Amino acid sequence: MKLSKFGTKFTSDAGITSLMDDLGNAMASGEDIIMMGGGNPGFIPEVESALRERLQRICDDPTLFRKLVGVYDPPLGDTAFIKSLAKLLNNTLGWPVSEKNIGLTNGSQSAFFMLFNMFAGEYEGGAEGAIKQIQLPMTPEYIGYADAGLTEAFFRSNRPTIELLDDQLFKYHVDFEHLTIPESTGALCISRPTNPTGNVITDQELTRLDGLAREHGVPLILDCAYGLPFPGLIFSDASSYWNDNMIVCLSLSKLGLPACRTGIVIAHEDVINALAGVNAILNLATGSFGAMLAADLVDSGQILALSDNVVRPEYLRKSQAAVARLQKGLSGLPFRIHKPEGAMFLWLWFDGLPISSHELYECLKKKGVLIVSGHYFFPGLDEDWSHKRECIRITYSQDESLVARGLDIIIAEVRKIYSRA
Repeated sequence: MKLSKFGTKFTSDAGITSLMDDLGNAMASGEDIIMMGGGNPGFIPEVESALRERLQRICDDPTLFRKLVGVYDPPLGDTAFIKSLAKLLNNTLGWPVSEKNIGLTNGSQSAFFMLFNMFAGEYEGGAEGAIKQIQLPMTPEYIGYADAGLTEAFFRSNRPTIELLDDQLFKYHVDFEHLTIPESTGALCISRPTNPTGNVITDQELTRLDGLAREHGVPLILDCAYGLPFPGLIFSDASSYWNDNMIVCLSLSKLGLPACRTGIVIAHEDVINALAGVNAILNLATGSFGAMLAADLVDSGQILALSDNVVRPEYLRKSQAAVARLQKGLSGLPFRIHKPEGAMFLWLWFDGLPISSHELYECLKKKGVLIVSGHYFFPGLDEDWSHKRECIRITYSQDESLVARGLDIIIAEVRKIYSRA
């Protein structure tokens, strides 16, 4: 089979492909695998109850059921949901948006593929071989970004500064001193909170990045799939922020609807109109299921109450329990945990790890625990930095007894590795 460049690129090994293959194969195998690698949200009874009630009402209403399964939405998604969301963002957060500023996509991954390639890659009128790039102000960053570009050298990224904290914690910060934005930049992109680290850039860092983006005439893409205003998985002080030079991306997945694949893009209406054209070509229409299930939650504002009063406290509690277990179990070893400020992950740094993080992943996989090697999370950072091989990402979102067992296996394996060195 002879593939095009596109075919070759998107059938080659990629971090996100490896991750999803591992998760899918583990689930299908029926083996006793402890899933601590993926970003599947936990099962929260209050959220499931609200969604089940809504689904039952849709099934009982012939008109709503027909719309759910038998009617194409416009390329930008369910109109009623979009209007309700615009009203919520206006009234609750004071964002100056209308329905013209909002578009839905078939999941955040789809949104980023379209947005990244709208702003980066080859340009009309550009010199042959010249491309625009997506600038990541700080890595590590989301594994799913890395292979989303249609051209080579698609990302450019920066090392962070590292602040060492008490209790074996640390925190990454944007290194503004060494952050440059060349003419080849098509857009800036940063996640808040960050997958994989749980880092939340400060309001001051966000304001500074916004100013730099405006100064250089490029948009700032802010990935809030885990963040504000929903599902609100932020454990530190942070403000919800949008203006017409920002492209804020939200998701219904981490609220508890990962299978529905509903991404939300909030941007200047020119960006939304362009996104609609790309989405129509790639997907024809956006799926209705997530928007219709969440419509009442958005219209009533219950989505914010659930996020603030149920979802965030649940993940904060799980995060604190996991951190305490690791701090006790790994005491005496040269390890640090990124300060857990949000999302549903812990980022572990094993300074001077005798083997690579990918080799540690393989060891743990044989022990029945799936984590993710940290080396996947540095797109656009080509320099040889040992830190990239010393970190792993784990999730604490699943059943607490399984998470505790998985953490104990990780602790025992890491202790064994250091003892042999």
